[in-house]
Amino acid sequence: MRAVNFICLAVLCLVTITLCAQLVGKKKLLAINTWPWKNATASAFKSLQAGGTSVDAVEAGCRKCEEMQCDGTVGFGGSPDSTGEVTLDAMIMDGASHDMGAVGCLRNIRNAISVARSVMEHTSHSLLVGEKATSYAVMAGFKEEPLETDRSNLLHAAWLASHCQPNFFRGFPGEDKECPPYHSPVRPNQTRSEQVSRHVSRRNHDTIGMIALDAEGNLAVGTSTNGASHKIAGRVGDAAVIGAGGYVDKDVGAAAATGDGDVMMRFLPAHRAVMNMRLGLTPAEACQEALSSIARVYPSFQGALICVSAHGSV
Repeated sequence: MRAVNFICLAVLCLVTITLCAQLVGKKKLLAINTWPWKNATASAFKSLQAGGTSVDAVEAGCRKCEEMQCDGTVGFGGSPDSTGEVTLDAMIMDGASHDMGAVGCLRNIRNAISVARSVMEHTSHSLLVGEKATSYAVMAGFKEEPLETDRSNLLHAAWLASHCQPNFFRGFPGEDKECPPYHSPVRPNQTRSEQVSRHVSRRNHDTIGMIALDAEGNLAVGTSTNGASHKIAGRVGDAAVIGAGGYVDKDVGAAAATGDGDVMMRFLPAHRAVMNMRLGLTPAEACQEALSSIARVYPSFQGALICVSAHGSV
């Protein structure tokens, strides 16, 4: 297992990735994810070594991060929304079949990636959100339990004490009785790009994006996050949106993203990166071009992509 600093030029997107790879005969096993979450990578790779599919591996890796509450930005107990509730977004996609499943704003279920897989395998839908996604999860056998912890409650209390600053409202006239005002202090000369970027920091937006390649040559991608800290209640981020948080095509490659999801949903960088590889770009070139397309519009954008070819090149 090795950690690698992965840099995409022209964008502020230094991200540490963790990678495990092994040749089994002429077959290559690979698990890679955003950020230095080695236990997640190890769980995914262990699944591959035991004969698991790429989908099994992605679920195992993301689930490990959910259980470990990686950086407080994945799983329960982190990134409370504007009402203090913790909700989860996750997505999984099989590159062989193009089947996918996702959940957004999932409440009271701790293993969002496993619910996303259940949506993929046991429904004809692609995305379930909110309270009814929780109802589905309970029906499917998942345990319902609070996602809030002492830590998330303290984070929310501190935010309220700071008059709800920073927040994601823009030009919003309303006030909340517990926390006026909601409108954020914006400098008159502040650009739209700067307004977007000021919400994003290393510790408030991290998503685990994971890609796995199994012994049969099949690729899968998955994501999981508890979203942006103090997001407006009801928000769903890029991690649950196919093409934004992740995308995979067995014959081409896979990509997974982390960063400012509200911007990335406008550009679908994971899908763009995979299409770039279809056109003949290397994984590194494909990532760079996809991110550069965002930077041209939002120069202060912060985000990153990991890209893997169909043959396991990174």
